[in-house]
Amino acid sequence: MENEKKLLVSAIRNGTVIDHIPAKDLFKVISILGLDTIDVPMTFGTNLESQKLGKKGVIKISDKYFEDNDLNKIALITTEARLNVIKDFKVSEKREIKVPDKYVVGIAKCVNPKCVTNHENIQTKFTVFDAENLSLKCEYCEKITDKKHLKIIK
Repeated sequence: MENEKKLLVSAIRNGTVIDHIPAKDLFKVISILGLDTIDVPMTFGTNLESQKLGKKGVIKISDKYFEDNDLNKIALITTEARLNVIKDFKVSEKREIKVPDKYVVGIAKCVNPKCVTNHENIQTKFTVFDAENLSLKCEYCEKITDKKHLKIIK
């Protein structure tokens, strides 16, 4: 039956679903959120059919919820993803994943090897220079980091 929908990844009672992750970015998201070391039930799927993305990934984590800082980490990889908070098998909250308006603090590494943040115990801070193309300007050395060279601190 063509119109029959099939659930490829099982439902969760309480927790978080991160959906619409471009398939090529799924394992990056798992890694930067530290999900490869958690001890709660987690299911993920990759290369699932998506009208919007072609192929997508999805992550379902039982009894785990994320802070804004975690969403900012995801946004530095992809703004396509969507986060749904699940309570009693129902979506109780939908959260948008987007690059922060002004600052990215403590989650990305400066590309300048001479930057003080790469040698001292100083938290990184970037001004969002161009959110659409993801360019960040270091507050300490003023070096611009683009998406291609971005390294996320776990």
